[in-house]
Amino acid sequence: MIEYNRFTLDNGLTVLVHEDTATPMAVVNVLYDVGARDEHPEKTGFAHLFEHLMFGGSINIADYDEPLQRAGGDNNAYTTNDLTNYYCQLPAQNIETAFWLESDRMLSLAFSEKSLSVQRKVVCEEFREHYINKPYGDVWKQMRELAYTVHPYKWMTIGKELSHVENALIDDVKHFFFKHYRPINAILVVAGKVKTADIKQLAQKWFGPIPMGDKYIRCLPQEPVQDQARRLTIEAAVPLDAFVKTWHMDARLNKGYYTADLITEILGGGASSRLYQSLVKEQKLFSNLDCYHFGSLDAGLLTIEGKLVKGVDINKAEQAISEQIALIQEQPVSIAELTKVKNKTESVIAFEDMSIMSRASSLAMYELMGDASLMNTELEKYQEINPQDIVDYSKQIFRESNSNTLHYLAK
Repeated sequence: MIEYNRFTLDNGLTVLVHEDTATPMAVVNVLYDVGARDEHPEKTGFAHLFEHLMFGGSINIADYDEPLQRAGGDNNAYTTNDLTNYYCQLPAQNIETAFWLESDRMLSLAFSEKSLSVQRKVVCEEFREHYINKPYGDVWKQMRELAYTVHPYKWMTIGKELSHVENALIDDVKHFFFKHYRPINAILVVAGKVKTADIKQLAQKWFGPIPMGDKYIRCLPQEPVQDQARRLTIEAAVPLDAFVKTWHMDARLNKGYYTADLITEILGGGASSRLYQSLVKEQKLFSNLDCYHFGSLDAGLLTIEGKLVKGVDINKAEQAISEQIALIQEQPVSIAELTKVKNKTESVIAFEDMSIMSRASSLAMYELMGDASLMNTELEKYQEINPQDIVDYSKQIFRESNSNTLHYLAK
């Protein structure tokens, strides 16, 4: 059980404290309730751009990294379609340095044209390097646009078009910041060798004076139920044909999510999985093959993707995948196979919780979903799933009319 204390400042900032005396370190994690799904369709990539801008200097501190390094700390951040997370780790006795740094950039960024220009170029180069010039780099740009018609998951975190970040103006950036990066839209988690009473004082001292801001009310277009299969074939200068197929699945807190998570393990969870054993090892149709989902908060995608062995016909490979899907729809998995994937899921959860940095991040994530205590009870949702649930949900999602297929062919 991960124990924590929770309190809220007058400006709406939610604070969770996880005390752990077994480590000399402390983690300060700030999660903002904003991701790529919250961007304007004509101004995408802003959440990811801010991941870079937040290290470019705040209103009173020109350099974020140097003071943290002098305090013995390190830091990083990540952006998803659902959220933005910033975290640092440092010796617990120096924790106030982290409060000083994080609170100042929550108060306000420096918003200089120079910083925007530098970070804009960095993000644009990242876009070109990983999504335009890299082999298979546009696979998920193509698949997201194929799978989603209205939901903002239809664009990647990096953005829908390179021009959106290239043309970002300082006023656009300021508006995005003061709309989303406010105490009322943030969760602060502190973990490690700390005391809740001390953290309350530090939180009030450094974050308490920051204006609350307006609570962001998310009102996103909901993706309609897909009732017709979609297919796309692309030829590109790549070494091997690639196959990608997705199906719409339930949102993060629904029972279907946990069932789908176990299905991905049964089909594609490592060398002992069904797809690997049958299509990679035995039939030698694919050189690699994965089955996974994105863990997205709104209804997401279950994916099967892989690269074919050279010379294999992609239609033959697709048919072999269809046969494996038919098996999981028609024949209940054995108790032994289901227990194996449940045990693996339990070990993954336990392993993730070993470091205080992971615990802090998980607490913030579960709090964002509505209740940090879910971190301690979610495993029960997996244990409740039985073989018939796997069959029923496989029939529900693996409908051809719910599918999106991409044949990415080598020229």
